[in-house]
Amino acid sequence: MRSQTIAGASAPLPPTLRLMSFNIQVGIETRYYHQYFTRGWRHLLPDTARLPNLRRIAGLISEFDLVGLQELDAGSLRSGFVDQTQFLAEQAAFPHRYQQTNRPLGRFAQHSNGILSRLIAREVSEHRLPGRVPGRGALLARFGRPEAELVVVLLHLALSQRARLSQLAYVAEQIGDSPHVIVMGDLNCHSRSPELAYLCAETGLREPLHDLPTYPSWRPQRNIDHILVSPSLTVESAEVLDVPLSDHLPMTMSVGLPAVLQAPGRDTPLS
Repeated sequence: MRSQTIAGASAPLPPTLRLMSFNIQVGIETRYYHQYFTRGWRHLLPDTARLPNLRRIAGLISEFDLVGLQELDAGSLRSGFVDQTQFLAEQAAFPHRYQQTNRPLGRFAQHSNGILSRLIAREVSEHRLPGRVPGRGALLARFGRPEAELVVVLLHLALSQRARLSQLAYVAEQIGDSPHVIVMGDLNCHSRSPELAYLCAETGLREPLHDLPTYPSWRPQRNIDHILVSPSLTVESAEVLDVPLSDHLPMTMSVGLPAVLQAPGRDTPLS
């Protein structure tokens, strides 16, 4: 595990947060199954259509406060050596970005996940998730005061159910007894799966709306992208956006935060 503490980042949080979780498939727009084969080379080599699509993604995510992105590239041959987390943060005017590279394959690929935020995190930690096939991780960010914090966890889970159960057991242990938590990401399992049932039973997390399909983007049939929240957070809205800029559709949610997260601490100046 790697962690970073940001000095002076213990400000109170706003009353409402607009959330998004989006698997952007390295900026590749896919509209049909056959494009996995006819355009599969885009996962390995640079493509002139990638940056215009990333700009469209930036325009979409700019309306949100906290965005969890999966399947980014941190700057390699296939992305034209563009750090996609940085590019999207700059294009969408996010002041804070946090990134985890899980599969660094040198100049050929830098598989990453990232959080873009209007709020500064007090602490960010990178966790390697268990599994027979390495390369899955959890990015955990803590916002607000230590005694009243919001914990945000970004995930992209494994393809096998056994690995997912092991990975979610690890996540449940990291969350512990934190009362205010958001877990988001491509979890590769549906909302009524044994894996999510286990996570919710262990942590008290809940998914407000079940069975919102996000994959494939051109004909959504599987709900494998999720935003789960603690009962202390009030869910005001939740929906999947019909914007096929990847092979996944983005999951969005607006949540109200409890008063304890909005109140300044004794050492927080009022301004």
